[in-house]
Amino acid sequence: MKIKSAEFVISNTDVSKCPKKQIPEYAFIGRSNVGKSSLINMLTNHKKLAKISGKPGKTQLINHFIINNNWFLVDLPGYGYAKVSKSKRQSFQKFIKDYFLNREQLVCSFVLVDSRHEPQKIDLEFMGFLGENGIPFCIIFTKADKLSKTKLQQNLTKYKNEILKTWESVPTHFVTSAETAIGKEDVLNFIGQVNIDVAQNFV
Repeated sequence: MKIKSAEFVISNTDVSKCPKKQIPEYAFIGRSNVGKSSLINMLTNHKKLAKISGKPGKTQLINHFIINNNWFLVDLPGYGYAKVSKSKRQSFQKFIKDYFLNREQLVCSFVLVDSRHEPQKIDLEFMGFLGENGIPFCIIFTKADKLSKTKLQQNLTKYKNEILKTWESVPTHFVTSAETAIGKEDVLNFIGQVNIDVAQNFV
């Protein structure tokens, strides 16, 4: 799939105020500083579509972007180690949870994981939340260019082994790099195929 257009639509913290348009929606979420904004910009061929910051916790709203005028990309706040107040973290948790449990247009979530690190409890817990609530998701391993191929494979194997302790199989996953565009076609082709598969649900 080719990205021909990508436009910002709205930001808010209230799921009921999200766009009403009946088109497929894909949410991107991960720990703070996982490289989410850089990945979104790489996928959409825009340098500044999603705001990039060296400080964790920059994204604090539900951000909707319409892609090719036929699907939504949603940039969600990071979870975990963002340097924001406890009350704001609790607010994030509530509206993030509300979004995933109530957003009817959501067809798939992408949980971003930093490929440089060993399995993190908070990532596994979030995947567990999605699984328990029947919310389809894929894993995107980010920053693959930051480590050797051998180390990358070692970390992926550790992650897969950890997931298989509680899951019957490893969810669909992608290895990406915002710097080198590794995985770009794989992710976009996956979205393109899902759009075709769920088209009848949005007629």
